[in-house]
This record gives sequence, structure tokens and C-alpha cells, in this order.
Amino acid sequence: MKRIYQLLFLLLIGSPAIAQIRTQNPPAPSLKVNGLSLDYFSPKEYVIGGTTLTGAQYLDKETIIILSKLTKGERVVLPGEATTNAIKNLWMQGLFDDIKLSVTKIDLDTVYFDIEVVERPRLSAFEIVGVSKSQRTDLNEKLADKAGKTIINDNLYNTTRSIINKYLLDKGFFYTTIDFNSKPDPSQENSVILQVKINKGKRVKVHEIKFTGNKEFRSAKLRKYLKKTHQQAFYKVFGSGKFNKEKYEEDKRNLVAKMQEKGYRDAAILKDSIYRYNNKSVGIKIDLHEGPKYYFGNITWIGNAKYTTAYLEKVFGIEKGELFSEEKLEKKLRGSANGDDVSSVYLNDGYLTFNIDPVQTKIHNDTVDIEMRIYEGPQYTNNKISIVGNTITNDRVVLREIRTKPGDKFSKELLVRSVREIGALGNFDETKTNPIPKPNPADGTVDIEYHVEEKPSDQIELSGGFGGGRIIGTLGLTFNNFSLKNLFKGDAYKPLPKGDGQKLSLRGQTNGKYYQSYSFSFSEPWFGGKKPVSFGVSAFTSLQSNGYDQADESYQKIRLNGVSVSLGRRLNWPDNYFSISHAVNLNQYILNNYPGYLFSTGTSYNLNLTQEIARDSRNGSQIFPTGGSYIKFTVQATPPYSLLNKINYAIASDKQRYKFTEYHKWKFEAQWFETVVGKLVFKGQAQFGFLGQYNSAVGQSAFERFKLGGDGMQGFDFLQGSELIAMRGYSNNSVIPVGANPTIAQSSGSPIFNKYVMELRYPVIASQQATAFMTVFAEGGNTWDRFSDFNPFNVRRSVGVGAKIFLPIFGLLGIDYGYGFDKIPGIADANKGQFHFSIAQQLGGFN
Repeated sequence: MKRIYQLLFLLLIGSPAIAQIRTQNPPAPSLKVNGLSLDYFSPKEYVIGGTTLTGAQYLDKETIIILSKLTKGERVVLPGEATTNAIKNLWMQGLFDDIKLSVTKIDLDTVYFDIEVVERPRLSAFEIVGVSKSQRTDLNEKLADKAGKTIINDNLYNTTRSIINKYLLDKGFFYTTIDFNSKPDPSQENSVILQVKINKGKRVKVHEIKFTGNKEFRSAKLRKYLKKTHQQAFYKVFGSGKFNKEKYEEDKRNLVAKMQEKGYRDAAILKDSIYRYNNKSVGIKIDLHEGPKYYFGNITWIGNAKYTTAYLEKVFGIEKGELFSEEKLEKKLRGSANGDDVSSVYLNDGYLTFNIDPVQTKIHNDTVDIEMRIYEGPQYTNNKISIVGNTITNDRVVLREIRTKPGDKFSKELLVRSVREIGALGNFDETKTNPIPKPNPADGTVDIEYHVEEKPSDQIELSGGFGGGRIIGTLGLTFNNFSLKNLFKGDAYKPLPKGDGQKLSLRGQTNGKYYQSYSFSFSEPWFGGKKPVSFGVSAFTSLQSNGYDQADESYQKIRLNGVSVSLGRRLNWPDNYFSISHAVNLNQYILNNYPGYLFSTGTSYNLNLTQEIARDSRNGSQIFPTGGSYIKFTVQATPPYSLLNKINYAIASDKQRYKFTEYHKWKFEAQWFETVVGKLVFKGQAQFGFLGQYNSAVGQSAFERFKLGGDGMQGFDFLQGSELIAMRGYSNNSVIPVGANPTIAQSSGSPIFNKYVMELRYPVIASQQATAFMTVFAEGGNTWDRFSDFNPFNVRRSVGVGAKIFLPIFGLLGIDYGYGFDKIPGIADANKGQFHFSIAQQLGGFN
């Protein structure tokens, strides 16, 4: 009977309050617990003597008791709302599948409770099905904070569904359905694996885009402002048309900016909606507010003492009556990429704390008057210049490249130039280089910290191939941050001595006795360590033969040996982007019964002096420049032996005629880079090369010619003594002069060439580990035997697409597909579809 009373008591105190309708003398319900009579209509106050929690294995018991508010020492009225609220509070936590509250003991005015719970299981992992592998990885990353600690409840389901829906919505999947199923995790107690079954449906496309509120802007024009969100009539020609929520949000901002740029400063999107058009597409409706069209009115300047108003107006460049555009206003004040804005004028002259505030003082009718309020501040002088983050490269290697020198006035232009020069070293991640000026107002000086992050700069070329029935192996090593002075210090080998910015290259290629080629080069950009005078030395040897014994009369070989020494320096005139270099080169050619040249047996020497002047203003990374130019002019010449000796070349033997190679060689190259829109970059390139002769009786040099066509991967053919010029869409060395002998022209090259390139580049990866970009190109080029036949507009043409990736350890790797339009007589399949692969391709020069 006692147990029955206790159960009845629990039902009364655990149920919500129910209104009671009393009769005139209703019987008073009562309940005896442990001999105590409880009158439901006459509740009594008790002190809680203690509360116990049973059934909880993984939750903190004290916390659960506190949440119930049935803590020791608290006063409760029984029967009353305290017990009902206790159960409600615990249910609200979403932690339990079942909760029972009972009174275990009543002692006078003290009551003791027990809370019995059944815990809900915890989530150990998600099992996501119905999406691609990459999408599953992304979703697991987004849901990672849920696994291992989250209780399985409605909140988890709702949160998970929201995260997945948002992710897939951004990908263009509008009609996603999600189902959940849980299964026990045998590896963990009280844990389940939550199966998430996703039906993405099809990625929707935009069927239509409608505008309302537009009067001056045609809907067709507004749709063009949505660069990445196209309705289906447009996508069939120009794009996929698939909807992407993230890109749509970006397009909305661009739409408003474009309208404001046209003078509609009040333009705004009042509201927009995305609605279901059918199972495969959506429609978009955008309600616009155009507002009136505004123009610049009176522009006044106050606060300027350093520069006159007339000078600032000239730099500003916006005149009264022009269309009002806040974007243009900001660009002319402080946002010009070319540094021709008003702020740059001050910042390049030491005014580090300069500020300008364009205040719209009056708007009357369609005109906006602006007052330029200037705070010039003091001029700052550079004080301490330091480098932070260079863990391998020595401080002096970086500091000597920096243009902001102690004692000079602060200059934003030189700060930006210094960042460019640090990037040009090739030892640091260009995206992580961050100069931080720290002004000292007390003495008018500024300390500048250049924060850098080292990146791998050494490169390895390791390849094997099979050709002509033989295996060819290549091994090349390039150390771009070498330290020669530490060569004999054992503790400096990590694995080689590094940190001085020198470059050491070693390369070998062989297939055994038939072909061998070895080269070595070393360069020091600051010879002597005090001035930017570069020094370089290189040597190479190559041998190709038919593999016969040297005593055999059919033995054929060609050997080429060479050594080069160079000096160069930077110039400050016409500007400090110029450099000049001088080189002395000595090459030896040894031929033994070797066909394909102007002579087949004999020894020839090539002693030449090379002069080169270049201007390099490319900005951004040298791997992917976004602006600037690279121009180079080179003259290479040997002594005019035939004009100095008494040999009659009309009757001279090949041994006499070619013993000392003589020629003069002229080369020109120009590259231009310009950002078209966003990250899209245009590259234009023009190249020209001419190999001349001193004496017509001697004729053209047998070496130092040009070979046009193909990948041009090596840049120079050490074995043949010719320069290799890439031209995609044609096979290697196949672009030969009209009427030339294909065998001889492909082997020895041509004395004249020119080439043009137009290329659009778009980056897809930009990180310390890799830089990758896609290209679309059009090329034209040709070769000639005589200058009288030269016509710069008579070119062989090609178009194509490609991709390049720069990996620090391997250099620039690329694959291109080009289609050549013009046939090459005598060389079958030289044009049309051609794949080109490039490994460790150079970043500049004739390639």
C-alpha cells in the first residue's frame, strides 16, 4: 500500500497543474509518504536534504542536479511546481531519453529526492553518403566540431541539416533532401555513428533574371554586370549557367558598384528573391532603386600646405561636371595601382600619417560638392630597418635589396619596390612578405620591419626517357640560396651551406656512350658584397656519337666544350629598373665525320663578347606577373678574323674557313603584362633574332643559329650550338625557312627569326607550395635564311590552351596543346595538333 501511495504522489507532483473545480465541501486528497500525510490542497514547505542522480554514466552529476534546481538547502513546496519545473529543466537540455523523479525520504520538514535518467547516446562520427569524395571531405571538416562530444538530439539534426544545406546551396544544389539514421558504434560505449543520407538533386541553372525598378538601365545591360551569374540564354555560349550562391552575392555587390560608377550614387538593391522555376532551374528577381544621376560639382581643398591646390587638382584629375563615382573618387585619392593618386604624392615624400577625407558638403539637384579635408602631418625619416622571419637567408642578403634606407625620407613607392625586390630573390613567399612601418612621433622617425616567410627554393630535375632504342637519364640540381664561403664549414651543411643568395647549378644527361652532356654554373648577385655587381661563371661539355669504336672509319661524333664568365650591374639611368651585363664566352666544336653542318670534320673555336641591357619592371611574382614589362636587347660578337688575316676564303678549305667562327648576333625581346579584369592577366610578347656575317666570302656561321618550334625547353642546344625558341602548335625545330633543306635546317637552325605571343592567364593556385595558372594563347613566328627575305608579318600561326605550375623543388612545369595552321613543306605532321611538355622551364628570356 505504501508503494501505491508513493506512485500516486509522484503522478501528482510530476504532472502539470490542472484546474480543479471544487464542490461546496470537496474531499481533500491526501498522500502519506513514510508516514507523512500530504494534502494536495494544503501544500507544505520543505527543506531539501539532498538529491541523488542515478543512471548518469557520462554526464557530470553535480551539474545535472544544479540544472534541476533541487539542490541541498533549497526550500520547496510539496506538492508544488518545483518538482514539475525540475523535470522541465532537464528535458530542455536535450540530454536524456527518459527522466523520473521520486522522493526517497521525508524526515520532519526535510525531503530527499532521487532523479533517475536514461542518457542519450553521443555522436562518435558522421557517415555521409550521396556526395562526391571532395564534398564529403569538405562537409566532414565543417561538421568536425560535432563529432565526439555532441549528444544526439533534435538540435544536432537541425544544425547538421543547416550546415549541409548551406554548403550545397552555395554549390548550386537548391533541392537537397537529407535523412538521418543512427547505428551503434562498436568501438565506443554509449556512442553512435550518424548516417547522413543526402540527395542533392541536380545543380540548378538560372533560367531567367528579372529586374524591377530600373528605368535608365536596360535589363540586358544589368545582366551583363552579373559577371558570374548568367541566365540560360547566355550560358549556352559563354558558360555553364549553373547557379552559385556565393558568386551571386558577389555579383550583387558588383551590380550596385557598376550603377554607382555611372553616376547613380543612390543605387541600391531593395530586395531580391530566388524562386523555383522548375526541377532543374531557378529564377532570380531583383528590385532596384536607381535614384537620380549625379555629377561632380565644386571641389575645394583645405589643409594643404606642402602642395598647392593647383598641383593637387592636376594629380586628382577629376573635374567639375564629370559623372559622380565614389569608386573613381577613392581611386584618385588613395587607391591607384600605378601610384598616381593624391595620397601617394604625400606618402612618397615622407608624410606617413597623411590622411584625406572627401566630405560631400552639398547635394543640390544632380550635383555633389566635395571638400577635400587634408591632414598632412609631419615628415618621417627612416630609422631602423629590420628583417623578421628569415630562418635561412642571412639578413644582409635581404637588406641589400631593400630600397628604404636609414636616413632617407619614408616613401611608399620604395616600400612597395622593396617588397618586389624581396620576392625577386626567390627565397620567400611573395604573398607573406609584409612591411610594417612603426612611426616614432616623438622624433619624427619610422622603424620598418619586413616580415618574411622562407619557402623552398632549391630545384631538382630528375627524369628518364626512352628514345632511339636507348634509355636517357637526366639529373639536375639547382641551389638558389647557396653560400660559397661556408663550403668548408661542416656545421653549415643543412644539407648544403645556404643563406648567401648565390646560385649553383649542376646538370648531367646521358644514355651511355652515345650521348653525354654535363654543365655547371655559379653566380653571385653581389660580387664583393658592397655593390649590386653580379658575377657568374659556367662551363659545359657535350658529346654525341654513333657509338662505334674511334678507330672505325665509320665513327661519327660531335663534341662541344665551353666556358663563360660574366659581370653585370644595376643602373639608375634612365631609371633604376635597368641593368647591364657583359660576358666573355669561349666554345670549342670538334666534329668527326658528322653530317648536317656546313663542315663535317674539323675543329672550330667561338670566342665572343656578349653585351646585354635589360629593363624589368614586372610586378607581383616573377612566375605570374600581373603588370609591368620586361625588355631585353643583346649583342653578341666575335672578332672579325677574316678582315684581319690574309686567308683567301674563296679557295680556303673547311678547316681554314671555320677554324675561328665569326659572326655578330642581335636579339631583342619584349614582354608586357596587364591585368584585364579581376585575376585575368594579358601577356604580350615580341622576339627577334638576327645572325650576321662580316665577310660574304666566309658565309654564315655554322653555329649560334636559331631553332624555332616546339617546347623550347632547354633554351640552348649545347650539342648543336643553337638557341631553341619555343613555338607551340609546331613540332620541335620544325619552323624552317621556305625552300630550306629540312634535314640541314632542322639540325643547324636558321640565322633570322621573329615571334609574337598573345596570352591570357588566369591563376588557379597561389600559395607557398605551388603557383598554377591556365592559359589561352595565339602565336605567330617564322625563320629566314636571308635578311632580304625577312618579313615580320609573314608568320606561321597557332592557337591553343595550356596550364603551368611552379613547384619550388622542380621549377616551372607546363603542358600545352597548340594547333598550327600552316604546313611546313618537307616535314610531315609538323603542324596541327601538338602537345608540349616543359620541365624546369626558365621564367624569362627566349622561351
